[in-house]
Amino acid sequence: MAEFRSGFVTRVGRPTAGKSTLLNRILGHKVSIVSDKPQTTRTQVRGVLTKDDVQLVFVDTPGIHKPRTALGTSLNATASQATTSVDVVCLVLDATAPYGRGDAFIAQKLPAGSIVVVTKADLASPEQVLGQLTATSDLDIESWFPVSGTTGEGVEELVAHLQSRMPEGPQLYPDDMITDVPDEFWVAELVREQLLAITREELPHSIATRVTEWEWPRVRCEIIVERDSQKGIVIGKKGENLKKVGIAVREQLPEGVFIELFVKVEKNWQHQAHSVERLGY
Repeated sequence: MAEFRSGFVTRVGRPTAGKSTLLNRILGHKVSIVSDKPQTTRTQVRGVLTKDDVQLVFVDTPGIHKPRTALGTSLNATASQATTSVDVVCLVLDATAPYGRGDAFIAQKLPAGSIVVVTKADLASPEQVLGQLTATSDLDIESWFPVSGTTGEGVEELVAHLQSRMPEGPQLYPDDMITDVPDEFWVAELVREQLLAITREELPHSIATRVTEWEWPRVRCEIIVERDSQKGIVIGKKGENLKKVGIAVREQLPEGVFIELFVKVEKNWQHQAHSVERLGY
């Protein structure tokens, strides 16, 4: 009888490289919110893929960037910590964006035997994909995989390779477990995802969300911004934006759930380490 194998896979890369979209495609289930705005992922989110004789535990990480706030510093630390004590580290590169100093900075910290995953291959030209492969050819990389989290191109080959890299070990999570994210955290993230989709470019970094009351099926979620002017933008004319957010979130939850949304101003919260920590980032 074949031994069971299990292990951890971390994916690191710049913001908006497509890490969360790829994770959702691999799992066939949405476990990480997606946006085209930087700093969408703010914590380590684990997704679990279980096959007959192997279990992969994926760690979704914030994009690594040059921090300008306490929040940015915390996000970088979260991403960097995720590269230790894991079995495979994947450097995720956006095929549609040039290989830059940010990518090189992250690549310098990769352990030997890491792999390169070039995302958004469906949107890029063959020359763009080749450019990313060439740019990383001098690194101590084991394999390269062009993929698309949107179409699924190359994902099966990537997963097969990752499975082959897992060491013998026990099953770490139950068969039916897809993520370790608590329900309260997930609902708050769904709210933030919708806010990212409808608010102005200058707002995303200033928005935080957290569930403050959980009396299922009634959920109260608090939306935190940094200035009074931002509060008005989030609420929208006659509450239009909050209404849109509530409808979109309920569509992704079991029927009958009631979401209450409240907006609170907490001055410059992302610049204060104690506020960042209190909000779970």
